[in-house]
Amino acid sequence: MESGVFASAVVAWQAVHGRNSLPWQNTQDPYRVWLSEIMLQQTQVVTVKDYFARFLARFPTVQTLAEASLDEVLGLWSGLGYYSRARNLHRCAQDVMHLHGGSFPSSAAVLVTLPGIGRSTAAAIASLCFGERVAIMDANVKRVLTRALGFDSDLASARNERTLWDLAETLLPAQAENAQAMPRYTQGMMDLGATVCTPKKPQCLLCPVNRFCMAAKAGNPEVYPVRTRKLKRSTQSLWLLWVHTADMAVALSQRPTPGVWAGLYCLPLFDSEAELLAAVPEHLQRQLHPAPVFTHVLTHKDLHMHPWSLTVAQPDWKPQDSQWMARDTWEAMGLPAPIRKLLSPLAS
Repeated sequence: MESGVFASAVVAWQAVHGRNSLPWQNTQDPYRVWLSEIMLQQTQVVTVKDYFARFLARFPTVQTLAEASLDEVLGLWSGLGYYSRARNLHRCAQDVMHLHGGSFPSSAAVLVTLPGIGRSTAAAIASLCFGERVAIMDANVKRVLTRALGFDSDLASARNERTLWDLAETLLPAQAENAQAMPRYTQGMMDLGATVCTPKKPQCLLCPVNRFCMAAKAGNPEVYPVRTRKLKRSTQSLWLLWVHTADMAVALSQRPTPGVWAGLYCLPLFDSEAELLAAVPEHLQRQLHPAPVFTHVLTHKDLHMHPWSLTVAQPDWKPQDSQWMARDTWEAMGLPAPIRKLLSPLAS
């Protein structure tokens, strides 16, 4: 496949048919591009839009993000999931300020040294903002490339993924092309995977690289990309001790790092009903009542949540290692999505 023809087709298509109205597009501000790239990891665009707007309203610059407390960052991130992204986001902002004078590096090779920025994210920032000739490799782009190239090696192998990276580099626009070629190509590859070269029922007739695509010619695009190793789903049951007062103060504890919901504020968790009951003084146990059980679905695990509610007249007792938080405090804290949902009746 001729790289120049392939890249030119993607660039021309993106200018007319690609996504050009998302809030983090039409800018070469690395702060906005970086923020969107981190938020979009394993998260849909429709979900990210509102979070992106709230983050920019509160943290309009990398400096304001670096100066914020981690609790405030986690509070704004609450509900978006994969909270290690938020912790790395905060650390990265601080490193940009302390190590790079408040300016994001312009090369992927330096960007990848920052917390939470992997090879593909570094390439996205460098190519979209600075025009560097580097290839990205998110899930959408892997799908486009493996189909176009007929690349049927198993991407569960790190060696095969590195080979695909090398092939991706050969398809990039030529260095001598116009300044917008590289950003448009990068955006175009992402747009193709998101809107045309979809996992199921790809719209091959609308694809600008259809005439080059090995999978389209073979009539089997849905077999790509090949990945044999699947992560098995698991289940876990957790018991939650939901202690609160009539005026909506709640006893919360900060989760340890590492671990589930690390760094977030949560109702005290127990591995069994017996452990939960043993943590409550005998004179309060008659006021303890089970709430409806619910399931919270993580990427590779189902959490079966068993909340027990305890209303106390005065905050004179709280579970070990927890602290009382008034409503206006806990509403702004970083809470796991299922805990925020559980507490929502108190906030209404």
